[in-house]
Order: sequence, then structure tokens, then C-alpha cells
Amino acid sequence: MRKIMDTVDMGKIDNKDWYIIDAEQAVLGRLASKIATILKGKHKPSYVPYADNGDYIVVINAKNLNVTGNKLDNKIYYKHTGYIGNMKKTTLGEIVKKDPSIAIKNAVKGMLPKNPLGRSMIKKLKVYNNDQHNHHAQKPKKLEI
Repeated sequence: MRKIMDTVDMGKIDNKDWYIIDAEQAVLGRLASKIATILKGKHKPSYVPYADNGDYIVVINAKNLNVTGNKLDNKIYYKHTGYIGNMKKTTLGEIVKKDPSIAIKNAVKGMLPKNPLGRSMIKKLKVYNNDQHNHHAQKPKKLEI
């Protein structure tokens, strides 16, 4: 009985919505903070920090993303391979040229909790470089940034 009451109180009943965001000319940081808020579920009255009440997000047109300042040249992502002396550096400009969806996912992932809850939240983010996506059946609601 206790288990049933906890799920009702926390709002864990499957009431997850789908939203679609057009990243056309959107600024990366502002877009990422809005997405992270929705993935966490902070926009709902049933928000609790220990439960995943967030909604699904579909981002389209990631290739037309904007960044402010000189971040394309100055922002560096580091990755270590595990071998001695193999620290890999990549600038934001190189990542955007290769695959712009990676830049959005990294920015949002940095704003989510660093625990199993955050890893389950980032799975609800779907990013596409153009305006074609496979989530028409979920009937996503358009969300303005």
C-alpha cells in the first residue's frame, strides 16, 4: 500500500508529454537551459528533485544553432582516452561542423544531475540536425524558446 501511495504522491503516473523545439537561430546556452528545465520536470507542480517527472523533448534544425562571442574558437572540450598522454582537445567549432546535435546534447547534459537520474533524463532528449524526425506519432506540442 505504501508503494502505491508514493507513486501517486510523487506524480510518477505516466503523464509525460512530448515537446518539439525548433533550434533555428537559437542561442546554445539559453536553449540548453530551457531543455534541461523541461527534462527535469521543474515546469510541473509535481516536481520533486528525486523523481524523473520530466517530459520528452525533440529538437529540430540543430545545424542552424547560434553561439555568442568567440565560443566557436575558444570553448574547448577535453576527452581522455585512458592512455598516458592522450588528452584529446576539440573546439566547439569542430564539433558543430562534425555534428551539431552533439553540442546541444553536451550543453544539456552539463545542466542535469550527475547520477543515474540524470542519465535517465538525457535519454528523453532527441536531437535532429534538420527538420525531419520520427516522432510524429507522439504528437509533440510546439514549444517556443
